[in-house]
Amino acid sequence: MKIRILILLLNLLPFVAFCQKTIFPGSPEIKTSYLKPEKSLYTVYYVKDTSWAKQGTMTYDISFSDNKLNLFYKYTEKNNEWTTVRTSVADAKTLKSISYKSEGAKSKLELNFGETIKGSYYSKKDKKEKQLNLNPKGQFFDFNLAEHMFTTLPLDVGYKAIIPEFYYDNNSDVLIGNYVIKEVKSYVFWSPRTGKHDTWLVTVLEQSTGAIYNYVIDKKDRRLWQREMSMGKGMWEICVNEEIDYQPIKNKFNKDQAAQQITKGNSVIIGTAFARSNSGKRLGGLVNTAKKQFAPKGTEITLFPSSAYYEEWISVNKKIKKQGKMPEVPLDSKFGTCVKKAKVYDDEGHFEFADLMPGTYVVMASFDFTNSYNYSYVSGYTNYYNYWGYTGSTTNYGSARQSYRDKANIEKQVTIDKDGEKKEVSLKDN
Repeated sequence: MKIRILILLLNLLPFVAFCQKTIFPGSPEIKTSYLKPEKSLYTVYYVKDTSWAKQGTMTYDISFSDNKLNLFYKYTEKNNEWTTVRTSVADAKTLKSISYKSEGAKSKLELNFGETIKGSYYSKKDKKEKQLNLNPKGQFFDFNLAEHMFTTLPLDVGYKAIIPEFYYDNNSDVLIGNYVIKEVKSYVFWSPRTGKHDTWLVTVLEQSTGAIYNYVIDKKDRRLWQREMSMGKGMWEICVNEEIDYQPIKNKFNKDQAAQQITKGNSVIIGTAFARSNSGKRLGGLVNTAKKQFAPKGTEITLFPSSAYYEEWISVNKKIKKQGKMPEVPLDSKFGTCVKKAKVYDDEGHFEFADLMPGTYVVMASFDFTNSYNYSYVSGYTNYYNYWGYTGSTTNYGSARQSYRDKANIEKQVTIDKDGEKKEVSLKDN
């Protein structure tokens, strides 16, 4: 009897060893607190060997309202010739699907989830709409949410699970397919912006097709750093997180203070914008002879308060540009709301700003101008002869004037010391 039991256990061992838990909406393993309102951008590449070819961009926007999770997805082809958008709504606690909408180059799809799934499918090619009444068997996750659902699981070395996903394909009767987490292991991901990150490398099998996915998920905040999808014949689609929330500037931009500074004061700045007579090119060592090159009438002049934030932004980007290893840091998205504009109102480069409070301001202008210079050239020679022949020659010179187009980019700091002060400045290029 004991031998029979032992044999039975040995026969069952492979099944027990490889039996994996199935995750459904509402599973206690799902920790939805990892999902936070955020926008993320991914660049999509096709990669084979060492060749990386950009295909487009992929964006996600997660938000919460009325105990619902809303996920908006958009894929934009590299030449902006077409896009695909998908919107999923699910219960914020359980991730149970509520609705789904998508639109691409070929079709539109709308679904409402309940005891049955009702909706419509519209083919742009055939210009026909089909009403849907679907009855999938079993529980599932909306495939559009699945990638973010993976980040909510208790990932650890050796973790395995089965995740049923719902996907509608007008050319197939299969509605639910299993995605199997085959392996989870530690991995170090290196970001060109923020350096080293300890992550989980999660390998997932799509059972219906045999496709392999790799997800690089941060151990600490569960950020999805990268997704890799096998395409066969050594080709992979790799989506890389561009970290649009990356902000190395320690000083914070104070929107309210900046807005008040340009609207609540009684001081004015008046000035003249021009390129100096020795600006621009020096051709053949000859300096142009034109006088001041005034900014043309209608030229836009920009003013905004200087601040510790702006000064640090300049310093950080200067270092980044020098290193040449990563993109420069963009200004705070609210910065543009605290910029004041004026236009040159005459032919002598004059501009004005009013309602300014005491403080230091950055004033900027950019405009094209025409420069000219005089130069001499050899126009010929005069030869001299006498009775015995050639005796010498003189060189004849002519003169001319040449013009060319150039560009002035001017930035200057101006300080107002007291309220009501009238400051006059010359905005000239260096």
